[in-house]
Amino acid sequence: MLSPESAAVVRATLPAVGGALDEITTRFYGTMFADRPELLDGLFNRGNQASGEQRRALAGSIAAFAQALLADPGARPDALLSRIAHKHAALGVTEDQYAIVHKYLFGAIADVLGDAVTPEVAAAWDEVYWLMAGALIAREARLYTEADVDPHHPWRQWTVTERREETPDAVSFLLRPADGGPVPPARAGQYVSVRVRMPDGVRQLRQYSLSGSPEGELRRITVKRVPGDGGAPEGEVSNLLHRTVCAGDELTLSAPFGDVVLDDSEAPLVLVSAGIGCTPMAGMLEQLAAAGSGREIWVLHADTSPADHALRTETLRLVDELVDARAQFWYERDAAAEPGARTGLMDVGALELPSDADVYLCGPLPFMRDVRAQVLRAGVPARRVRYEVFGPDLWLAHTED
Repeated sequence: MLSPESAAVVRATLPAVGGALDEITTRFYGTMFADRPELLDGLFNRGNQASGEQRRALAGSIAAFAQALLADPGARPDALLSRIAHKHAALGVTEDQYAIVHKYLFGAIADVLGDAVTPEVAAAWDEVYWLMAGALIAREARLYTEADVDPHHPWRQWTVTERREETPDAVSFLLRPADGGPVPPARAGQYVSVRVRMPDGVRQLRQYSLSGSPEGELRRITVKRVPGDGGAPEGEVSNLLHRTVCAGDELTLSAPFGDVVLDDSEAPLVLVSAGIGCTPMAGMLEQLAAAGSGREIWVLHADTSPADHALRTETLRLVDELVDARAQFWYERDAAAEPGARTGLMDVGALELPSDADVYLCGPLPFMRDVRAQVLRAGVPARRVRYEVFGPDLWLAHTED
């Protein structure tokens, strides 16, 4: 619980700290990586560092946590903390690393704000940091225990049993534990981290959703190649996997994590995706079909064209297997090639979605924001809408509005 004295200081200084968070986090990462370059080897995504996404996500999470404490000093914003804890567990973050972050983050705050950081201000924000860190450490410890993972040795080798070309830019890898041991339990909607060594020797991690059934002896991930666009570099890990990984090769994976998972409800279910956001939805459909689910299910997807729609044929097959499921696709071009598809952007308002549905979203951030607004206008309560973000979570609008 945030002490009353610290709450008063944080409330008074939040505008100044919040307004400087982008500069603070820029200084933080720059100084930390200059002193501790090994952290870029196998922990931090240097693509997100270059784009600024990680910096913005950190700033947003600190501000959101501080605001939650000011609203209720005993608060623990569960959605925010759960999402971060699952991401950290998939990366193998350990308790000792919070002290490293603390050192460089508070050094950056002092550098940017200068004399405004009095001992009282430093103590108040220190309290905020360790309340957040302590909550995350506890959650991550539980996740590691539940997954039977040693956070100091979280990685396991998996053998690629099959490589499937899904579209010109998406490929699936079917995987089996290389040690012959059991497949770890997973839930539909979860993801794994894949750790690869880049040509320059640095290891990089990326998360990929389980795009197949979370049961059985194999796991499947589907990777979309990220091209260079508008001056931005291409996705280094996705392109490496596309270019070099074949059946018989080994990949290094984490255990499955992720809190946006298929629940056991019998309420109507709406799975909404765009682009490669279809992957967790495919895993959910696999599980529903295997269980013979009788839920009312809507599968809504938007893509560039039918040829670019990864797992399209499989999605239609699973929809046909389910007793009360239907699919609607939107394509920017060539929609006529897919019977029943619509041309243009997704328009949820054109459908009669059940207002008591559980809604899952996955896709580019602007797409999810737009569709979430459409779903709310259609009468679905905000508490029933969940979303998965690939990469740093830049959407902290997980609200009940």
